[in-house]
Amino acid sequence: MAYRITGLPPKLFDGLSALDDEALQARGIRRVIADAHPGYPCRISLQDAAVGESLLLLWHEHHAVDTPYRSGGPIFIRETATEASMQRDAVPEQQRSRLLSVRAYDRQGWMLDADVAEGADLESLIARFFANPQVGYLHIHNARRGCYACRVDRD
Repeated sequence: MAYRITGLPPKLFDGLSALDDEALQARGIRRVIADAHPGYPCRISLQDAAVGESLLLLWHEHHAVDTPYRSGGPIFIRETATEASMQRDAVPEQQRSRLLSVRAYDRQGWMLDADVAEGADLESLIARFFANPQVGYLHIHNARRGCYACRVDRD
């Protein structure tokens, strides 16, 4: 099953890096410096920030659908991330090393299935979910903290 995994488009966050800490805080955003690797997963580049790298921690609506499954939550974005990651038929290293919660939705945003898997087993779970023709896309979250990680679409 052909698929693609994508990070968030950086244009969603245009201008935020130019704001000072006070202006960010007024928007409920915090600038943080990575003090461990891994530990600060960027949702644009789908890479963990290097120690010492600056990120923004903010709330993002990652599932903007008109169903009860509409949702959002905290994410990190590297301030230097300029291009959304897009991986075809390959799982980014960032996801391979984490326990993941995978949610399968139909094209209208209704959840059809969900499971938890180690990142090393993600490819088989993607194949299993996409074997159901009603599944339109998947959302991957970090299982332990619940943060949104990335989206998977049929390719």
